Amino acid sequence: MRDEVFIRGAVPMTKSEVRAVSLSKLELRQDSILYDVGAGTGSVSIEAAFALSKGRVYAIEKKPEAIELIQANKEKFSAENVTVIEGIAPHALSDLEAPTHVFIGGTSGAMGEVLDTVLKKNPKARIVINVLALESIAEVLDWLKAHCVEAEMVQVQVSKGKTAGSYHMMMGQNPVYVISFGGEGGVPVA
Repeated sequence: MRDEVFIRGAVPMTKSEVRAVSLSKLELRQDSILYDVGAGTGSVSIEAAFALSKGRVYAIEKKPEAIELIQANKEKFSAENVTVIEGIAPHALSDLEAPTHVFIGGTSGAMGEVLDTVLKKNPKARIVINVLALESIAEVLDWLKAHCVEAEMVQVQVSKGKTAGSYHMMMGQNPVYVISFGGEGGVPVA
């Protein structure tokens, strides 16, 4: 889905090209139960919802402006299988059904706790994490190493064309690291 179709504000959004890679890495099924942690505008939740004809999406977000945007996008796209959860992860996850898939866009510094909580609920959950900051990469790598988890990591660097008078230029977006692991084989929990 194009970024322009979403209702947006000042809340960060996973951009279309990065969203496509992330959703591909999630390996969703029609009956998946997806947590979108740090859901922002809800772009991942909404696009995933279309693939989940028999599944459910829980969009977990703490910021009031983001909650409003997710609700607005849910209504705009008639995404009835998206449930918006206002709260801070991992605490906001405690009463939810176990996920089969988890997308993490933000945890406000609680990455390890969120991952531990998710894997206690379902050690076979497929997890995809998007990070921009090098400190966040270090946090994820430390957790993976401590738990002896092998993960796939890709860096997505997108440039989009922009006109400048009669010329066309490519404008680079921030690189995003997409880290994925788990799923069918499960994740060894140390």
